[in-house]
Amino acid sequence: MQRRYTGRRTGLIAAVAALGMAATLSGCGAGDSGDDVTLKLVAADYGSNQNNSSQKYWDGVARSFEQKHPGIKVDVDVKSWKDVDREVADMVKNGQAPDLAQIGAYADYAAAGQLYQVDELLPIPTQANFLPLLSRAGQVDRAQYGMPFAASTRLLFYNKGLFEKAGAKPPKTWDDIRAAAEKLKGEGVPYPFALPLGSEESQAETMMWMLAGGGGYRDTSDISYDINSNANVTTFTWLKNNLVGRGLTGPVAPGELDRQEAFDAFVRGDVGMLNGHPTLMEAAEKAGVEVGMVPLPSPDGESRPAMGVADWMMAFKQNEHRKEIGAFLTYVYEDKNVLAFSDQYDILPVTTTASTAMRADARHKDLWPFLEELPTSELYPVGQTSWAKVSESVKQNIGKAVAPGGDPDTVLSGIQRDAEDAEAAE
Repeated sequence: MQRRYTGRRTGLIAAVAALGMAATLSGCGAGDSGDDVTLKLVAADYGSNQNNSSQKYWDGVARSFEQKHPGIKVDVDVKSWKDVDREVADMVKNGQAPDLAQIGAYADYAAAGQLYQVDELLPIPTQANFLPLLSRAGQVDRAQYGMPFAASTRLLFYNKGLFEKAGAKPPKTWDDIRAAAEKLKGEGVPYPFALPLGSEESQAETMMWMLAGGGGYRDTSDISYDINSNANVTTFTWLKNNLVGRGLTGPVAPGELDRQEAFDAFVRGDVGMLNGHPTLMEAAEKAGVEVGMVPLPSPDGESRPAMGVADWMMAFKQNEHRKEIGAFLTYVYEDKNVLAFSDQYDILPVTTTASTAMRADARHKDLWPFLEELPTSELYPVGQTSWAKVSESVKQNIGKAVAPGGDPDTVLSGIQRDAEDAEAAE
């Protein structure tokens, strides 16, 4: 998933460079030869421009770490989300793997035996501090290779001003969504409910609706894909008949609507409801849109797991810098560094102690609703090497499920076949 987080607390980045916290990891330091070691980190950019680029964050952390660890240098190369996964893959393919990569997926590298296990790198207190949900999601065959670095959840956003004008109420059920959308349409709102099922990030929108309908990508035992389950077919049949078919999803067909286009329309005040994350909340408020947020409704109003999202840190074996990597990562995951990054980009901490600190700090009140959803949320099956191909099939096909003349069962069954083929190839 490609995320872009816009920051509002840029002053905290300067503070990171002044952190004086010492990182301790038994046996971790410069190499035994006494020679300096330079670690190469390739990281994704969560900023929207040069002023809030993640390069500033990482440079601050690296310089602060180097002051405490003579003999270890850290060279950070921050790349756009559009490019970073591909460029890391190319580096690995060419035999030039970085020591560390902070990107979107780790499973292929773990399956190929190219990554250190987390317990080879981090002391037990640091390992145990990751949120349990995220630690489990970082595992392949019960061994953890992916270290969570950034997390978020999703809520249903609604434009309070448009709702008030239309006399609509915040929805609790799917019928409430339809009723509110009809009122919004009656007031001329261009997108009563924006449903982005285009190629940009439709695997996320798909999962949110699947979870709300009692389904998901995997079966209840998490053994295999169950994309064409009765629950999922029922969910997309409802969307097709009750939102798309009634003209409640706007002038752009859901299969052609990308997430960013839907978010931009919400910020302009053209959308009544959509599923969003913390970045959208900030952008909308800056534009003068008063935002309401509720968990994505279910058919009967009962609570369902939210969709959680995580990005990953991984450590490559190629350069044999295990001790130095471990020292640096132990420092990266100290609370002050975790919270500084979360502050800058309005995302959720990935550790228990930083999450507790965020809950106790009223400055983070706008993130509390997302934070509350995270422990019980469900993430993509990122530990499966098949997931990349499954995600691509969803992006290419899911919009057809709600198109005029489309059949949700047929479309979901086609994606299921692609998933089974991908799983068989693992």
